[in-house]
Parts: sequence; structure tokens; C-alpha cells
Amino acid sequence: MLARVLALLALVALLVAACGGDGDSAEPAPPAAAPPANELPYGPPPAAPDGPLDPEIAASVEDLFGNLEQTINRDAIRAISEAGDPRLAWLFAELLRFIPTSDLGGELVVGFEKLTGTVLSEAERFPTRAWSETSNRLIAWDTPAPPNYRELKGQLYTLIEPGWEPFFADADSDIDWRWIAWGGVPIDDRALGTTRSCPRGCIPAIDDPGVTDAAGGTWYADDAIVFGVVVNEEARAYPKHIMEVHEMVNDTLGGRRIGMPYCTLCGSAQAYFTDTEEGELLLRTSGLLSRSNKVMYDLRSKSVFDTFTGQAVAGPLQDAGVALEQITVSTSTWGEWKAAHPDTTIVAEDGGIGRTYPLDPLQGRDDDGPIFPVGDVDPRLAVQERVVGVISPRGTPIAFPVATVRVALEAGEVVELDGVFIEQSAGGFRAVGADGGELVAHEAFWFAWSQFMPDTEIWVSSAP
Repeated sequence: MLARVLALLALVALLVAACGGDGDSAEPAPPAAAPPANELPYGPPPAAPDGPLDPEIAASVEDLFGNLEQTINRDAIRAISEAGDPRLAWLFAELLRFIPTSDLGGELVVGFEKLTGTVLSEAERFPTRAWSETSNRLIAWDTPAPPNYRELKGQLYTLIEPGWEPFFADADSDIDWRWIAWGGVPIDDRALGTTRSCPRGCIPAIDDPGVTDAAGGTWYADDAIVFGVVVNEEARAYPKHIMEVHEMVNDTLGGRRIGMPYCTLCGSAQAYFTDTEEGELLLRTSGLLSRSNKVMYDLRSKSVFDTFTGQAVAGPLQDAGVALEQITVSTSTWGEWKAAHPDTTIVAEDGGIGRTYPLDPLQGRDDDGPIFPVGDVDPRLAVQERVVGVISPRGTPIAFPVATVRVALEAGEVVELDGVFIEQSAGGFRAVGADGGELVAHEAFWFAWSQFMPDTEIWVSSAP
């Protein structure tokens, strides 16, 4: 019997429940993690044609994606498998995200192999790995998408989350839809100040959290990690474990509105001014990922932003050319941060919303490499090596490996590249230009920084 969409949605509901809904964890992993992408033996990319699909194949594609509300057309899967067009492999990879069953999923894997001329190992063909393995290859190969890919993907994804419809509807967006994947949770579309959990288990942003002075922060261990931000000489510390639950905060600091996404998968906490000329933004987590980086959006305009760069990539704010101004985020310990900033505030133990937070909600989930598809990873550094990322005054992206920089600075070495100097500050790092002016910086895993800043240079110590 052909699978029904109700069965598909039931599977999705089970996956969401298994991932710990109600915001009790960050972006959940798929059932099994793929190995680090740069260790996968992809082989050469298959040659892909240009132009429209063969009319009969186009009809099969429409039969498959146009009827998802009622059925999964296995005859269409078989016809597409024989098309000889690697672009169509994207469609099978998309379905594998939601249909990891050994039967139907197996047919999709076989079709992927026929279309791309590759063969997955038995381990890679395992239902809970097949999506990651197929998607990693297509991203790494830079395989072109098939015609009408955005619309087809939208037909599938909006069955899962209707709130994504405005994103897919924007035909002029700068989103590379090949990189977009479901992160395992629905959209956070709650109004400003809402403290209730999402009914279906989104990752809930926290708006204007309660704070205390440093003396009121004795509940937090001095060696525990905080993300520190200073705006107009007002300092605030955001405890890592609270950010791991919410992954997004909208706040007022130094008289400015800021939004602070924390991509747990990328190890990257960033902050942006959100009181823009176009109005005040309210940032939320969409539930989507772009090469394992969270996709954030503005609730009011439904505009999508590149979380890593702050550039609007879809919606009215993309049309207006909005790029959010970024602020330095310092990764430090609470003890070192408050010693350097005695007048700092810290988010209250209950977030100001009466909530209890586990001190280690992720339990090492992201320690062993990307758990969502990213394609190839720049091999110059280890996948999960932490770097301080900075854009130099000349526009050059630079990565400063954290462990190496710390040793160099403690040894008295000057850490500088392309006019960017790294200094120790408040237990973390501060980037300054040759004139001593601060440059925006934040930490991230190497795989994340390098894929969003592909032309990055790496600082290397001059010590023997």
C-alpha cells in the first residue's frame, strides 16, 4: 500500500517528540550522525545537464510532489530513477529527510545511486543515515538543482510546517535552497514577550530576559561559560546553558535593541543591532538549517536572515537591502567576565520567566563534528576546532585558532594578520585594528566559519 501523508506527518510528529520539544533542547540531531564531511570519499561529481527536464520525467516529478497530500507515488520514483539526470537526486534526498523507512527509503537510495553513478556502503544506506550521506555528496559536488526545485521543496516542507510558506514563496530570494534542511522542530512564531512553550515544540526565543547584577549571579559557577556583550559601556553576560535552550534572545542593552542568535551546531553566538531604519526587528528561530547553521527570521516582516552574516536573504528586508550591524560577542567564563566588568548584569537563573534550566542540556551532542549535512569541509583545520572569526579592515575574513592564539598570547607573541590584532580580554578575545579600534569578532567551529567565509585566511603562529 502506498504511504499516505498522514503516515508521513505521524512520523514527523514522532521525530519532533523524540527530539525533546517545548524548547527543552537546541536544534535536535537526526537519528544518527554522519561522519565528518571531509572524511567522506565522495569521488568526482556526476555531470549534470542544463535546461528543462524531459516532458515525461517532468510529469513524473509532478506526480510525485504534486500529490504528497494523498500518496507517495512509487511508480514516479522508479521513472525518475531512470532519467539519467543527477539534478533529480536532490528530490530523493529531500524525501529521505522525512521518509527514513527501510522499504520506501531503500527505493529512494537506489534511485539516488542510479542518478549519480555512486554507490553507498551498507552503513551509509542505513535508513537513519541515508539522508545525511546523500545530501553531503550533493552539496560537496555542488550538483545543480532541478528546474522548479524551490517550488517542489516548498510543497514538501509546507506540509510539515505551513509557517515556512512565505520563505518558499519568495522567488527572488538569495537563499540557496539546496543547503536548506529541516532542523527537526517547527517554526517559532510566538509574539513578543510570549513565555509559553510552542504547542508543537519549537526552539523558543527569550525576549527581554530578567537580569541581576553580578552579586546576584552567585548561582552560576565562576568557571561556567558565558557569552558577554558590551553596548555603550553596558555589559551583560548570557549563560551558555540558557542560550542552549533558547538559541535566540531579543534584548535591550546600552539603549539599543539587540538580537543574539546562538547556533549550537556551529558553536557560534553572535549579536546584531535590531533597531534598524526599517523598524525594530524581532528575531526568531525558523526550525530550518543552512548547512548546519540555524536560519533566523524577523517575525514581523517574515524576512529571512543569514545568521552568520546578518544579511537579509528573503522577504521585504532583502528587497530593502538590509544588513544587520554586528556586535562583538566574547566567549568567557563568568568569573573572568565579571572581574573585567564589575558592573555587568547576568541573565537571571530562571531567565526571568520562572523556568528551570539544566546546566548541560546538550550533553556533548556537538563534540564530534557536524550532525547535519554540510558537504565538504575545508581541511586546513579540524572540523570542530574553535576559531575567532574577524573581517579585517580590508574586507579579508580571518580565522584565529583559539587554542593556538591562547598559547601565543601567553608567551608574549603578537597575534596579527592583515591589520587585525587579537588581544586577551575578560577571559575571551578582542580584535582590534592598527589604530586600536575594536573590530567585530565572535567564536565558531571551523567548519561553520570556513563554509560561510570560504575565502578566509588562517593566522599561523611564528613560534618554532
